[in-house]
Amino acid sequence: MASTLTKPSPSPVARPVAPRRRTRVLALPEARWALAALVLFLLALPLNLLGAPAWTWAPLFAATYVTGGWEPGWEGLKALKDRTLDVDLLMVVAALGAAAIGQVLDGALLIVIFATSGALEAVATARTADSVRGLLDLAPATATRLLPDGGEESVPAQTLAVGDTILVRPGERVGADGLVLDGQSEVDQATITGEPLPAAKQSGDEVFAGTVNGTGALRVRVERDPSDSVLARIVAMVEEASETKAPTQLFIEKVEQRYSLVMVAATLALFAVPLLLGAALQPTLLRAMTFMIVASPCAVVLATMPPLLSAIANAGRHGVLVKSAVVMERLGQTDAVALDKTGTLTEGTPQLAELCPLPGSGLTEEALLSRAAAAERASEHPLARAIVDAARARGLSLPAADDFASTPGLGVTATVDGHRIQVGAPSRLLDQDARPAAGAASATEPEDAAQETVRQLEENGRTAVVVLADGRPVGLLGIADRLRPDAAEAVAALRTLTGASPVLVTGDNERAAALPAARTGITEVRAGLLPQDKVAAVRELEAAGRKVLVVGDGVNDAPALAAAHTGIAMGKAGSDLALETADAVVVRDELAAIPTVVNLSRSARRLVVQNLAIAGTFIAVLAAWDLFGTLPLPLGVAGHEGSTVLVGLNGLRLLRDAAWDRARLRPDG
Repeated sequence: MASTLTKPSPSPVARPVAPRRRTRVLALPEARWALAALVLFLLALPLNLLGAPAWTWAPLFAATYVTGGWEPGWEGLKALKDRTLDVDLLMVVAALGAAAIGQVLDGALLIVIFATSGALEAVATARTADSVRGLLDLAPATATRLLPDGGEESVPAQTLAVGDTILVRPGERVGADGLVLDGQSEVDQATITGEPLPAAKQSGDEVFAGTVNGTGALRVRVERDPSDSVLARIVAMVEEASETKAPTQLFIEKVEQRYSLVMVAATLALFAVPLLLGAALQPTLLRAMTFMIVASPCAVVLATMPPLLSAIANAGRHGVLVKSAVVMERLGQTDAVALDKTGTLTEGTPQLAELCPLPGSGLTEEALLSRAAAAERASEHPLARAIVDAARARGLSLPAADDFASTPGLGVTATVDGHRIQVGAPSRLLDQDARPAAGAASATEPEDAAQETVRQLEENGRTAVVVLADGRPVGLLGIADRLRPDAAEAVAALRTLTGASPVLVTGDNERAAALPAARTGITEVRAGLLPQDKVAAVRELEAAGRKVLVVGDGVNDAPALAAAHTGIAMGKAGSDLALETADAVVVRDELAAIPTVVNLSRSARRLVVQNLAIAGTFIAVLAAWDLFGTLPLPLGVAGHEGSTVLVGLNGLRLLRDAAWDRARLRPDG
């Protein structure tokens, strides 16, 4: 097997991430047309307002109508063939109607708003597709299949079949889900389980496609068809969860359809009925067009967008990127929160937490750490980096280490100050039969004392690392994934906001999850979860009528982020897929920003309700005036534009930093 170790590992713990394969925004036709319409409108607007001759701005406005309105108008006409009438077509008609009676600027503004909305929707759809393609890139393109005659061949990973045996060299990605037949290594499977540290693998252990092998070589028997691997199921779940949001979109389309039908019917009736009763054509047309203008939803659109966009801008200044106005509105509906552990509740980086020299070793804490760090200095293992970083932080001078060797699953060996130092896992370096029972009398022999210390460290949620000198245990190191400084504050604020304690969902074991949960006040812990288990946990909460917010950072969190009502990714170390799948990203990794942005969303939603009431009142009064009286066109336009300005200014209140401060200081909303 040694002869197969021909490919050096660039880093045994390098996490595979999906390469960024983003569709360029301007590659989308919707975005290009919307940008063209906006530019033309901005060129025409000052000329119109400054009283320039019509020939200077009229062609620009006409071009705005064409560039921004031809596509929704054409799609609306095609929809008419299916006997459906969407609001986009209605807005094009309203804009043309406004232009027909001289309100060219109003119509152009309406065209620009809806062209921009369509472009944003197209961008969101393209980014979702990009994220799924990026996840597929995690799976290796080829795998090394071992032949019955002892040879090997490189084959496409998708052609592997159950029962095949593959060779996974150091640094390679595992080609398929399977069981280890022989070999020892450590595999970084954070993309699947979310575990912060590589997992030791030996004969009989399970490995997953797309995970990264460490420094050892493994022979793996394929147990699942590549199309049914855990990674493939993650892709399917992301797509399925994204599609479950379609009913909300269908509901919106139904509302648009009904509104469109009512508007068209009312406008036609207002035009046709008086004509049938003998009314003059010009005043009747003027009344109908005035109705179309005052009843147009410009104020309604601005009633919703300024508060939400202001909240998005404010959150962005404070390190939270919210991807759309829809997301900002949904965040405020949160009444249940599910938190990932590694990289979310914790920092995701191993840290030295405890130093335990054993009785009779004659070593101080500094001496123990110095020898361990000297032996580990040449290793790239994350635990080794934690030990070396701790020694450097204490200003320790590390002695020279000779004869360094690293054995997958066992640890490292080196000669330090004339002693043979071994640093590694207690399960491999200590005699398991010597482990004392819980509550046993204090151990006196080094082996027994080491086993007792291991038990105590593990009970405290630490990862135990044993240090041997000349084959004799001399001390243990406790490694922990440190809690974020604001974790307890964030959990308390989320509990106040939602009325329930957040749920901790993690791929780590129960013992590793219990300690951070207890320290932050989380009472419900669901540990040992694979990605599909996290999705099941989210759906269980939503089946009880909860609006679930999921917070995570890894590829393994992506299906749950997509399945949840809303999802937030921790951006500093988050995987590309998590960042793309999530509805919002905490760029600065401040967990306390999450309850603040939820509360800010609630403020935005309250302003939306206020603005809708204002806009609805203006529309109702002006439309009724036009229907049952004689509404002068200038007054109708003034009322329409006045309501638009009023709701716009009201929504911009959330741009101020004071709005963020109030949301942080008053987490109870």
